[in-house]
Amino acid sequence: MLDELGDWRKTHFTRDVTPDLVGNEVILGGWVRNYRDLGGLKFLSLQDKYGERQITLKKGLISDDLFDKTKVGYQYCLMVKGKVKAFDKAPGGIEIIPSDIKILNRTPDKLPIDMTGETISELDLRLNHRALDLRSLRNQAVFEIRGEMLRSIRRFLFEKAFTEISTPKIIGSATEGGTELFPIMYFEREAFLTQSAQLYKEQLSGVYERVFEISDCFRAEKSRTKRHICEIFILDVEMAFVTMEDVMKLLEELIHNVIKDIRDNKMNELKFLKMENETSLPEIPFPRYRYEEIIDLINNKFGFNIEFGEDPSTEAYRKLGKELPDYYYITHWPMSIKPFYIMPSKDPKYSESFDLQKGMLELTSGGTRVHNKIQLVNALESKGLNSVSFESHLKSFDYGMPPHAGFGLGVDRWLTMICGLDDIREAVFYPRTPDRLEP
Repeated sequence: MLDELGDWRKTHFTRDVTPDLVGNEVILGGWVRNYRDLGGLKFLSLQDKYGERQITLKKGLISDDLFDKTKVGYQYCLMVKGKVKAFDKAPGGIEIIPSDIKILNRTPDKLPIDMTGETISELDLRLNHRALDLRSLRNQAVFEIRGEMLRSIRRFLFEKAFTEISTPKIIGSATEGGTELFPIMYFEREAFLTQSAQLYKEQLSGVYERVFEISDCFRAEKSRTKRHICEIFILDVEMAFVTMEDVMKLLEELIHNVIKDIRDNKMNELKFLKMENETSLPEIPFPRYRYEEIIDLINNKFGFNIEFGEDPSTEAYRKLGKELPDYYYITHWPMSIKPFYIMPSKDPKYSESFDLQKGMLELTSGGTRVHNKIQLVNALESKGLNSVSFESHLKSFDYGMPPHAGFGLGVDRWLTMICGLDDIREAVFYPRTPDRLEP
């Protein structure tokens, strides 16, 4: 028999129940993280989205009916009404002496994954039961940091006069060419899930000058690595009347600012993940290396044979990450391997483009864009793309498109690094991979 919620409402989250409230009555709601029955004494660890508090039931101190009623299991959903009492050995130095408890829902005797924190179940098993897995203290720390990251990004960009935009996720043609697209039926037409906000944010930079979007994009890559997923969360930024040097400066300031905010506001979570020293405040400006400098370093120091125009292999990046473990830029990539909208350098062999790396991991790609329509049409054709497919995009270049530049930053990959996670899937609420479409 379950209890009804009735007129009970939470008065506090666990984090709000501090020694200042000793002697006050509170109502908490959450889930049983741990439960110990010592005969005449029972301890409940009640967890909500912000942490846990100890509920102490001592026979003779509370009613016999309440004491006998409180037979619970792991992850039972409860509400507890009681008084706050000081107790040094309890989490936060306080405990709750209940006057009443409502059991709102029960769980099976054996849960599919460990929720006590004593062990960490295998990742695929946890992902199969993600709604339960996300209640773990570890995941709570990860996604608290994610929330702070997104708040900090928005604060920073709003202070820099940016406008937040929303762009279509169903598109009629490929953003960057290629075949890594998910086709869908759009009524009687074929359409695709967007792989990037690139073209729309370029157009909108010709309206609002400084724009950003934090949103999903979709990549139909059959990559089964710990760094790739099919539905990615991207910070897209575009600025008018600038070049790539300006957006590189903005990006490193943003990175610095976000890490500072995380350290200032989520240090407890970093400590829980044992990342308080690893996720340190980076010095700016970040080092800048031209593509050819990086290729020479990889070839000469590590014995690779990467030719001009090739992207370094994963193993080459792994070696490079040990040599350059912090944030750094790789600039002026070969034009031959860059999308059509990237501006060539004065020497057209190179492009006005950059990647932001953290060790071996690429976090960001960006660059100066082509803003001249004739040049853009020529670039499309040189990449083997049909300009007719991009007609609606090209029209916007008839209306005084300003010089512009921008970047896209992988939020999930950055969070994976900040939290010291082993797999990018751990940084996503419900990840999508070539093998995972549920839950």
